[in-house]
Amino acid sequence: MLEKQRQQLILDILTEQQFASVRALSSQLNASEATIRRDITKMAASGQLNKIRGGAEVIAEHFGQTKRTRVKGSVFMADRERHAGNKRLIAERAVELCENDEAIIINGGSSTYMMGEFLADRQLSILTNSFALAHYLSENGTNQVTVPGGEIYPKQEIILSAFEDDTIHNYHGSKMFMGTPGISNQGVTESDPLLIRAEQKLRKQSDKLIVLADSSKLGKRSNFIFTPLSDVDLLITDSNANPEIVEQFEAQGVEVISVAAVAEQPDASV
Repeated sequence: MLEKQRQQLILDILTEQQFASVRALSSQLNASEATIRRDITKMAASGQLNKIRGGAEVIAEHFGQTKRTRVKGSVFMADRERHAGNKRLIAERAVELCENDEAIIINGGSSTYMMGEFLADRQLSILTNSFALAHYLSENGTNQVTVPGGEIYPKQEIILSAFEDDTIHNYHGSKMFMGTPGISNQGVTESDPLLIRAEQKLRKQSDKLIVLADSSKLGKRSNFIFTPLSDVDLLITDSNANPEIVEQFEAQGVEVISVAAVAEQPDASV
């Protein structure tokens, strides 16, 4: 992630929650604490934020300056860098399941975004609420790409609508591909009710649910349950997955495909 992009995300986070610790920003933005401290120092010197002990706070007049609805969830640009090698292989395997001229649905997220590279030379009809993926596919390849109506949420790089009549009901896909913050015996989880509402609308228009989740997501839960395991047709993960968890999922009727894991690269933001 570029320094300018990271610093803008710091401002976005502070605008939402008033203050944040160095540790919290480091975790959210997938950058070292040393990098975050340097960013805070530079931004404080230029008057963009206030530097406080252990973190930063928003300048008073900037807090709550927008009234738009906020969606809880990880930062797309940072999440895309976590376990990127395994996510890419999972995405490649997911695209192998698609047939040319097939209509599919792809929910926004870092794992599903990586499907774009492998979809570029295919011929599919794709509905996605990821404007990052839609933009990539519009510039690469000749797939037919449809996006639903709604508001853009830059932090997650997705399009969400509060209205039922947002064109999604006019589309049908044989498969829906989605990522998740965590999948456990309780089901596929999500971080925000608004995300769940959008994903449920997409799910209604698809025949088969395919979840893309690298091994770090298995056995973990987020705040809300999107759907029980019984609704998952296929899970694609990597070979670092805990065998006991995989067996539990399979015992509940979930087909699991595992790709060979790659060595993780160290964080370059130091």
